[in-house]
Amino acid sequence: MTRKITIDPITRLEGHGKIEVFLDDDGAVQETFFQIPELRGFERFVVGRPIEELPRLVTRICGVCPASHHMASAKAVDGCFGGEVAPLAVKLRRMYYNAHYMHSHIAHFYALAAPDFVMGPDSDPAERNILGVVGKVGLEIGGAVIKARGQAQEIQRIIGGRSTQDIWCIPGGVAKGLKPEELEQIKPMTRELHDFALFSLQLFRDVVLGNPAYVELIVNGPYTLDVHNMGLVDESNAPDFYDGQVRVVDFEGTELYRYEPREYADYVAEHVESWSYLKFPYLKKRGWRGFAEGIDSSLYCATPLARLNVADRMATPKAQEAFEEMFSTLGGHPCRALLAQHWARLVEMVQNSEALLSYCDDPEITGDAFRVIPQEITGEGVGIVEAMRGTLTHHYTCDARAICTSANLIVGTTNNNAPIQMVTKKVAQAMIKPGVEPDQGVLNMIEMGFRAFDPCYSCATHALPGEMPLELIVWRDGEVWRRVRRNC
Repeated sequence: MTRKITIDPITRLEGHGKIEVFLDDDGAVQETFFQIPELRGFERFVVGRPIEELPRLVTRICGVCPASHHMASAKAVDGCFGGEVAPLAVKLRRMYYNAHYMHSHIAHFYALAAPDFVMGPDSDPAERNILGVVGKVGLEIGGAVIKARGQAQEIQRIIGGRSTQDIWCIPGGVAKGLKPEELEQIKPMTRELHDFALFSLQLFRDVVLGNPAYVELIVNGPYTLDVHNMGLVDESNAPDFYDGQVRVVDFEGTELYRYEPREYADYVAEHVESWSYLKFPYLKKRGWRGFAEGIDSSLYCATPLARLNVADRMATPKAQEAFEEMFSTLGGHPCRALLAQHWARLVEMVQNSEALLSYCDDPEITGDAFRVIPQEITGEGVGIVEAMRGTLTHHYTCDARAICTSANLIVGTTNNNAPIQMVTKKVAQAMIKPGVEPDQGVLNMIEMGFRAFDPCYSCATHALPGEMPLELIVWRDGEVWRRVRRNC
């Protein structure tokens, strides 16, 4: 008789999800399903709204990465009005987004990822959390984490008026500029954030790289996949979080595709499975080839590590040093070790902190030419940014009155749905041994597979229009008494 192990709810992520592991008669893993039981409908209910409202509406998708949706949406709306954006507004948007990257990566590294490495993958669950981390590394470091994240949020508030649920970007630019006195407030916080990014890298060296067991787990553990990589790059193939071309590189380092945001639909398509609300993007020119690894796979990752894998270099000097150290330690570029995502986030933090410093020294940053007034309605726009969790696409159309007629979103986490499903199964097969009852440490190491992606299922869940399957399970005396299903 087949036995099922359910991990529900899964922990330390944004949103909700569960993992179901099916064992055969011998107790070996037969199949694993990573399921997302929630639904969001933003692609439908923005239709009929004035197109310029969308950058304000879509920030409500998620309170963790609202700026990512705000920026991608703003760029798509810019396109609907001809695409012209004030150069100063681009600088201010980038500056805001640098701070947003810092606050999000700090949250993931210290609150969601660190418990597994600071406390240990099989430590007591009651201590395997942010409070346990603070207890082990000390209140001083814990206080520094809270302060740094608060500073990143405050920089966003000063620049854009809000740190969450943004209303700042408007067609052709932004609603407010940066005053000289506001810049003076930002400068010392930016310097401290840069120091904190470098401190976090050193902490990673000490705690993770200083532990041979952790290095072995990262490099030679089951947390690897032979799938391809996606990310935005600039002209010199350095990571560009706000703009650029989308580059796809295979896991051996060969460039497969490079395209403009407006061409995304020629390169990415989405597959649907009946057991999850979340779609499975794949490389369209290769066609859906299932949950398969290998050089012929049509699957890809869009993550911090993937962004560094598609890059030839970093855009700033300290980040370049960290980039070289990381790939040298991991055995070369690109890298397949998915747990190295946590290291990649720190490298990205360094680049974002250096970019913030450069904007603080830009003599034009406090100017007043932060918007151009659109002169036409062109009716279609595509905005792509690198959300912290992956390449984020917003594609809108509108009519002659600038009323939204369609919206399509491919969210950062959605790109990674197939790899998350695959690595979850791979780790389960490696960790669950026939005849041995898996303990909480084993189950947590299965969760570490998805946690490396820092997934956000508040953002990512979508279903085909008109479909909303629902299952109600009624339990009585510890047994399933009745199931009621609605398929549409």
